[in-house]
Formats: sequence, structure tokens, C-alpha cells
Amino acid sequence: MTPVVGRSAGSPAPLSADVARVAGVSRKTVSRVLNNEPYVSDPVRQRVLEAAEKLGYRLNHAARALASGRNRSIGVVALGTAGYGTAMLLVGIEKAVRDAGYALRVVNTPDGDPEGIAGAVMSLLEQGVDGIVVSEPVVEGEVSVRIDVPVLFLGAPPSFPSARTLTVGVGAHALARAATDHLLDLGHTTVHHLAGPQRWYASKDRVEGWRAALEARGAYEPPVIQGDWSPESGYSAGRELAPDSSVTAVFAAGDEMAIGLIRALRETGRRVPEDISVVGFDGNPVFAYVTPPLTTVRQPFDAASREGIRLLVHAVEQPEKDLPPASEPPVELVVRGSTAPPPSHHGETVPRTV
Repeated sequence: MTPVVGRSAGSPAPLSADVARVAGVSRKTVSRVLNNEPYVSDPVRQRVLEAAEKLGYRLNHAARALASGRNRSIGVVALGTAGYGTAMLLVGIEKAVRDAGYALRVVNTPDGDPEGIAGAVMSLLEQGVDGIVVSEPVVEGEVSVRIDVPVLFLGAPPSFPSARTLTVGVGAHALARAATDHLLDLGHTTVHHLAGPQRWYASKDRVEGWRAALEARGAYEPPVIQGDWSPESGYSAGRELAPDSSVTAVFAAGDEMAIGLIRALRETGRRVPEDISVVGFDGNPVFAYVTPPLTTVRQPFDAASREGIRLLVHAVEQPEKDLPPASEPPVELVVRGSTAPPPSHHGETVPRTV
């Protein structure tokens, strides 16, 4: 192959024909590779990509949009909250969208916004996005906007109609069961639950997973304690639970609520985990360094985002074809120092799984 000399400043930008010449393939093959189309062998695909990189070739997205009828952009409806879980899910979506060769457009919907999801969807449609992701959906009623692009729901069932709807779970139900089972396995007779706002589907999934674990073991189901994701609501719940000596285990639907809960318990003389064990939810790495380090279940933000965007891009680019099978998100329990057997079992040896 003829050596390739880097383009000097002021020289014309390389064309797809230049890439084809250097790679020794046709322009059609170059187009297939750069548009991530099938029917190109791996060696040829690699040769074309290497040639494009050497030449400094950049795909003309505007021209491709005109040719394909697509703008190569994905819109995301995200709740305007600074919570760790919501933020990390958005980070995962952004990376997956970028890796797929699309641009990202984000519209936040602060809690209490009168236009809510409907207004955010309308804004994205006006920007000409090819698909929409609804991240961490909330109960809001049916959206009356006509949606003619595929819509991906992360962590919840479809709540409004579109040209094509997809749902990819983040495994909240299974993670909540794992958190509750961990506490029951340690010997606790039941587990109290500090829930997130019931307007969130994510909160509903965690309540259902907690309830299913108790039911499967024949354990008593205490009343759900209502929180709002904040440490303050966890602190209030801790003050409420502390006087009840029968409470030995709590599963909090969010790590931040768990930290507030632990603070209140310790201030009132209840030791964690000697008197009360606490499990959080999300897997915020910061809480490995609090006292005691927080046992939690880690949400698969990257895996769920990659899987969801893979399916959404498939629906955008191949609307006439069935979706490929979706993979199940992993369940990861991170056992640290905030959980232990109940007070009556402290002398026993109980296996702990990391």
C-alpha cells in the first residue's frame, strides 16, 4: 500500500473517494462502513476505518442526514434532579449515544413543571431528533403529543404511544429483592422499607421487589415509610424508627436516604449495624467511605444505557425489522459494614456474599 502522508494545513479536506483509494475498496464500501451498515467483512471494515483516520476524514453528517432522512440525533427527557442515580444514568446514555455515532439533545423536566414530559417531548420533536429516551419516567398521565419516532423507556413501561416503543429495565425489582434477601439471610425476621416518591416508577419497582422478597420468605410486611430521595427524608425516617426496638433491618430505596437514616439512628443511640442493619440502593462509591461503610445494591447504569441505545438505534435505522433480543441487566450486591446479623444472632457465624 502506498504510504499516506498527513494533510498539510490549507489543503482540501479528504473525500470519501480518497478513503476508498487508500483502502483499496469502492466508495460504496466506504459508505457502508462509515454508516455502520452490514455486509462488510471485519478486515475490510478495519482497513476503511484506518484509512479514514490516517487521512483525517470526517463524515459529513449534514449530507448523510439529507440522504437518509435522519438527523443522527437522539433526544433525552431527563428529570431535573441532582441525584446520583439520575445523573449516572444520563452519563451512561450520553456515552452510548456518542459511541453509536449520534448527537445528544437533552431536555430536563424539573419536578412540578406544569408541562412536564409532554413539553420536553414536544421540544425534542421540534429539534428533529430521530429517537427519544425517557430516563427515569414518572407517573404523569398520557402524553397527547403525536410522536412519530421510536421512544425508549429506561426502567419503566411505556406511558404514552409512539411510532415504536421500547422498554429496557435497569433491574430495580431484582436489585430490591437482592437487598431484602441479604438482610433476611443474615437472620432478620423482617425488613422495613424506606421508599422514594411513589410518583417515580423506579420507586414503585423497588417497593415491589422488597415486597416480593418478604412474601417469598413468609416474612411480615411492615408499613412502607415514605421518603423523597433526600438525606433529610432519611433522617426523618430514622427519627421515626429509632424508638421501635423491634426494628432491626431497613432497606432504603436510595443511598442518600440511607445515609440520613443512619445519622438519625446513631444520634438516638441505635448502633449500625449492631442494633439495626441498613442497605442502600444505587451504588454511589462515595458511601464506601462513610462510617459505617454502606452496604448497597449497584445499579447497572452503563449496561442498561448501552442496551437501551443499541435497541433504539436499531429501531431508528431498521424500522421494518424486529428488535434483537434484550439482555438482562446484572444484579450486584455490595456488602460493606452497615449490615450484620440481628442483635440476638451476633454470636453466630453467618455467611456473607460480596
